[in-house]
Amino acid sequence: MANLKEIRNRISSVSSTMQITSAMKMVSAAKLKKAQDAITAMRPYSNKLTELLQSLSATLDADSGSKFAEQREVNKVLIVAISSNRGLAGAFNSNIIKQVNVLLSETYTGKEVSILTIGKKVNDAFKKKSIIIDNKSDVFDDLTFDNVAEIAEMIMDKFVDGDFDRVELVYNSFKNAATQIVMTEQFLPIVPVKNNANVNLDYIFEPSKQEIVETLIPKSLKTQLFKAIRDSFASEHGARMTAMHKATDNATELRDQLKLTYNKARQAAITNEILEIVGGAEALNN
Repeated sequence: MANLKEIRNRISSVSSTMQITSAMKMVSAAKLKKAQDAITAMRPYSNKLTELLQSLSATLDADSGSKFAEQREVNKVLIVAISSNRGLAGAFNSNIIKQVNVLLSETYTGKEVSILTIGKKVNDAFKKKSIIIDNKSDVFDDLTFDNVAEIAEMIMDKFVDGDFDRVELVYNSFKNAATQIVMTEQFLPIVPVKNNANVNLDYIFEPSKQEIVETLIPKSLKTQLFKAIRDSFASEHGARMTAMHKATDNATELRDQLKLTYNKARQAAITNEILEIVGGAEALNN
């Protein structure tokens, strides 16, 4: 059994760790509320914009389709991997890394695959493979639509220029504080509408459907990327809050066990001292 000093040092160490994880949990909880409100408010707008775009696209002829909807043979693929800049968030980052590896080794095996990283953790995981074309981790320092729009425009330009035949987004979608869903979402080319039966076409178009679509598609793509990053940002804080909550609970349980061990060891030491005193007194009496 460890001596009392060693146990006291371990109790002190675990208590310090518990205070740190508890503080991190509260910080993440505060940030989560703001991030959750932002993505919750944005989703209806993003969904409605996509619905409107699909309604317009459904009425266009195949020959008048957007350059962002051009279907090409998939030889060159860009994966936009979105993680966080910091760790201590459970499996948040490792799930993204695993999904990117699945795309590399299974889905797009034999293809020319490049990665655009948004987040230091995923960048660190793949920088040794020399397939990263750029790292935009600094977008989290000032997460605004304008900053994300610049990244989206760069991706769109590369697709139009033929640098890539397909662009995939890989990110964590926020469901609740304890659940994040890894999403693989096709960004470019635009996924065609499969079912036009329920599309509402009762619109008056001015100036024309073609011009409206050409204006809406870039805006919709920028919004789609912004939503994905916002989703990931909210998921990060939810994952970190959950991880720190579990870490705090584990530290509390370990501290209680160490205190029990300490009390038992202290009681045994006191008992031994009493027995030594009694034994010494009996020896003197005899």
